[in-house]
Amino acid sequence: MRYDNCSPDAHGASTTAPEAPARRGWFGLLCGIAGILERADAARIALHVLFSLGGALAGSVAAVVLVPLIQPGHAPMFGGHELVLPASRGMLIAILVVSIAAYALLRWFVANLAGRVLGDCAVRLRRRAHAHLIDADLAALSGSTSAEISSVLTSTVDLIAQGVGAALQLLLVCVTTAVSLAFAFWVSPVLTLILPALAGLALIASRFQGREQARIGRQYVEDMTRLFWLSEDFPRRLRHVRSFEREGVEKAGYGATSSRLGYGYRRQIELAASGKLLMELLAAIGMAGVFMLAGRWHGMDQASLIAVGLLLGRLLPYLASTRYNFQQLHLAAPALELWRRFADLPAMHPATAPADKPAGNGEEVPRIHVEFMRLTLPTLQFDIEDLMLVPGEMTLIAGDSGTGKSSLADVLAGMAVPASFAARAGGRSVGFDIYRQLVRRGAYVSQGVRPWQHTVRECLHWAAPGATEPSLHGVLVDVGLDKRLQGTHGDLDAELQGTSCRLSGGELQRLLLAQVILRQPFLAVLDEATGALDAASEVRVLAALKRRLHQTILIVIAHRPGPAEIAEQCLCIGGTGIATVERRSPVDLSSIITREGFACREAAATLRGCNNTRDHTHSE
Repeated sequence: MRYDNCSPDAHGASTTAPEAPARRGWFGLLCGIAGILERADAARIALHVLFSLGGALAGSVAAVVLVPLIQPGHAPMFGGHELVLPASRGMLIAILVVSIAAYALLRWFVANLAGRVLGDCAVRLRRRAHAHLIDADLAALSGSTSAEISSVLTSTVDLIAQGVGAALQLLLVCVTTAVSLAFAFWVSPVLTLILPALAGLALIASRFQGREQARIGRQYVEDMTRLFWLSEDFPRRLRHVRSFEREGVEKAGYGATSSRLGYGYRRQIELAASGKLLMELLAAIGMAGVFMLAGRWHGMDQASLIAVGLLLGRLLPYLASTRYNFQQLHLAAPALELWRRFADLPAMHPATAPADKPAGNGEEVPRIHVEFMRLTLPTLQFDIEDLMLVPGEMTLIAGDSGTGKSSLADVLAGMAVPASFAARAGGRSVGFDIYRQLVRRGAYVSQGVRPWQHTVRECLHWAAPGATEPSLHGVLVDVGLDKRLQGTHGDLDAELQGTSCRLSGGELQRLLLAQVILRQPFLAVLDEATGALDAASEVRVLAALKRRLHQTILIVIAHRPGPAEIAEQCLCIGGTGIATVERRSPVDLSSIITREGFACREAAATLRGCNNTRDHTHSE
């Protein structure tokens, strides 16, 4: 078995992420936003426009009716003629109250509809991106970083949602501005020149805030922190989730947090609309007071002046927000492109329905003889022959960093597809699809993965929901955590997050290995999952796993020589370009589990001999 350097071009593959599409201007951005909306959103937006138009008309009527109340006996000009209004002051007040009430009610409906569109859209974007990542082929994630994935699941969706909200707000501004300007020009085209002067009042605009906004803001920070933690180091964590068949649990938990964020978006929109409504009312009252104090202005129609001032004054709150809305749309453009990159990821080909029975249930578990397997990577190629995967035995994969050990583990775990594959299981030939079905019930623990549950109990129940209390304590004894947790407040309820966590990196690795024992998988892959333990503890814990997983194919990637002492098979990748498979008889496990140390020098000699062997040897 050997590997050779090979260029990506030679195999027609490239791991470079596709370039972002060229910008298509505002029209293209609006089309992209429309593309992520559903029919229910379209219906709400149609009502949003209809109610916005109704609210703008009601507000304009209120502004016109207010004029004779400010200057009794005077009515503004409308279309070149004096507007005919009821002479009764009581009737005028009634029309004004009804108009203001209709305006406020319609604006509230507009805000509620916008909030629902925004909240539902954000929830849908998060769930779609997360679901596609959970189901994605690992090869499709090879060119992606954890930072990109964390961003697309957190801040990127925020930017897109804010862009959708900005588009809806600009739609409202356009409708309200069109109606107000139409009324103002109809009253007096000349007096609309007052608009630049009134625009100065926009400088004193302030955002309406309250206790509820503060509470929503705090909750938002907490939920976003939680989502970022769930997204950290996603490619490695995905192997763990998929091997334990806990995709549904992860999707449900993620959906619950997304729903809380969606509610927060909706309330923020509604509270902002309430504050803007208050500003409009204060602006109208302030302008009315100014005109009343101005007294008579000889040579100009005071009624028309007041009417135009009130109509244009309604636009003051939008002068301060329109620029911000355009900025939000500008930021949403690259965010939408990044989201589409992950939301359109190809899904991994499903192997089979999830297996419900654990390994070791009394049925015969087949051994797998990998006769030939070729791995083609961007910079190297592996040809592997005569690799025996036997339940109850441990295979050690050793070699220098960067030689493809983790890529080989992905293939053996059924999570990546090799270039060529031929194997036998149960006396019959099997292709990779059948092999993937055989190893579907697995457990994959990668280096650097930390438990993301809140407590030890949640962590263990995540792997085995039906595990009893004695079983949980039993696996903690197996991995050497029982005594450590006895000194921790809460025992199984000891916290794993934040400053309350008192477990070291090595102890957290032991906890993940306890999940593997509870899982009782057919195949378990430990990719440097014991690297944070000292050398003696590493061998003792691996020996305990072998003892408890007597019908599990155990594949271990390690750099230290200790695991070679208890492995039945060693696949070594040397720096000379030669890889070898050697089968041997391991030492007695009971002596390793009970003693405090082990023969490091002898194990090192064994591993050196494996690396120096250039001829393939294989014996049953």
